Amino acid sequence: MAWLFEAAAADSIFTPEKLSDEHRLIRQTAEAFVEKEVLPHLERLETKDWPFVRELVRKAAELGLIGTDVPEEYNGLALDKVSSLIVSESVGRLASWAVTFGGQTGLAITPLLCFGTAQQKGKYLPLLVSGEMIGAYALSETGSGSDALGARCRAVRHDDGSFVLRGEKMWITNGGFADFFIVFAKVDGEAFTAFLLERAFPGVSTGKEEHKMGLHGSSTVPLILQDVRVPAANVLGEVGKGHKVAFNVLNYGRFKLGAMCSGGARAVIAEAARYASERRQFGRSISEFGAIRFKLAEMTVREYAVESMLYRVAGLIDSALAGSAAGPDILSALEELAVEASIAKVAGSEMFDYIVDENVQIHGGNGFVRDYAAERHYRDARVNRIFEGTNEINRMLIPGMIARRGAVRAVEPDGTPLGAMRTASTMVLSTAVQQYGSRLGDQQEVLMFAADAIIDTFACDSVLLRSSGSRDPLHDAAASIYVTDAAARVEVAARNALAAMGENGRGKLGTLRELMNIAPVDTVPLRHQLAEAVLSRNQYPFA
Repeated sequence: MAWLFEAAAADSIFTPEKLSDEHRLIRQTAEAFVEKEVLPHLERLETKDWPFVRELVRKAAELGLIGTDVPEEYNGLALDKVSSLIVSESVGRLASWAVTFGGQTGLAITPLLCFGTAQQKGKYLPLLVSGEMIGAYALSETGSGSDALGARCRAVRHDDGSFVLRGEKMWITNGGFADFFIVFAKVDGEAFTAFLLERAFPGVSTGKEEHKMGLHGSSTVPLILQDVRVPAANVLGEVGKGHKVAFNVLNYGRFKLGAMCSGGARAVIAEAARYASERRQFGRSISEFGAIRFKLAEMTVREYAVESMLYRVAGLIDSALAGSAAGPDILSALEELAVEASIAKVAGSEMFDYIVDENVQIHGGNGFVRDYAAERHYRDARVNRIFEGTNEINRMLIPGMIARRGAVRAVEPDGTPLGAMRTASTMVLSTAVQQYGSRLGDQQEVLMFAADAIIDTFACDSVLLRSSGSRDPLHDAAASIYVTDAAARVEVAARNALAAMGENGRGKLGTLRELMNIAPVDTVPLRHQLAEAVLSRNQYPFA
């Protein structure tokens, strides 16, 4: 979070250009698996052939893709978080598979890693890592989606220390064929607690598959608990501390969701470039038209920004862990980088939404029919802004978490567009803290305006640091376009936030106007440069 208040050195952050030979081999393995084992069998996934999906998980496990985060003592590979990011990007090429994969590796394995006892880890992790057991995460209910702590699922404690759970969970990914569930319930109606359940426990059942807009190749069902007896040894973490499990797991899940969106975006950019090159109108390839080139360039720039943030965050997590796989250390790192995880989720999901939408537009009428993948990408991407905490919730979390950590101050401008954005963002946040104090959490509109400014500031910092270390004109073009456009967005977000804060805020509008008086940049030739790179390679040019 220091990036909001002070500049960092280019050599202090991790970028895709710094990948090791081992990292590149992991990417090659993960991408080859998706290319050969997953993509050719889309129809089997979308017709809900769950035995086949289980087999895919087992095959992924044999390659080590399921156990990247897991210590070797539990049959994992104990790789760094950059490696986990690479694998998440690779599976993002097919959204339904990515969701299944993420449910196993993130939502089932991560809670055990962070909160499980030695006995719990020894019992369940090897089975999950091998794909012999499929896991699922049961937090949401019909009346408690974003308000997770409002759960109505109940756990009654018995004299022998065991618990009896009753209730229903909704929208459970992998639920239709999972063997293992992490379930949240309130002990005696009050103490929010996480439990480890098996499908074999009497009283555990699942309902019918949901009829979803997208992700037709993933399982989403209700989980029904009818007086399920759970031994005391299957409490995950502490009774009454389930919120720590839920929210810290979501931090890592948000980061990985951003990675999956990034991987999906790269695949869609390639698809759009190929179609634009092949499609002819008015006697010419539509890839020659400026309007299409603008779209391809903008798609690329937005992905470049998200990719830059993701690799930076992965590097920060690895630095915080310093090679440790201990649960407390993982928790500490995830808590420390919770702001950046929320930024990755919001920016990644909205970037991907933009890209799949423009892909449909480039395809024209063909993008609206199921004969082309563009239609499926569009449907599948929509849920990314909802799960792992809605983007609205994450937007409110970003400035809220920064404010709670204290030391919020408006930084002095340094004469650069990025410096102006830092000043504008911190001016808004410090003014809001001063204006509202403990009531800041109730000012949702102000928080969301502040979040937009903060997200763009982090993105600009990340792309500028990455491009400055690359010595490649293509990187410079992407960074220049993003910073130019982001400066205008930050000014609007900051102006709206200050205007909403009464006299105290409106009194700073003149300062903001002067601060954001940034010289315009002609981005048209830069966009042509990027579009030409995309079209000549038929892919995202920074891959």
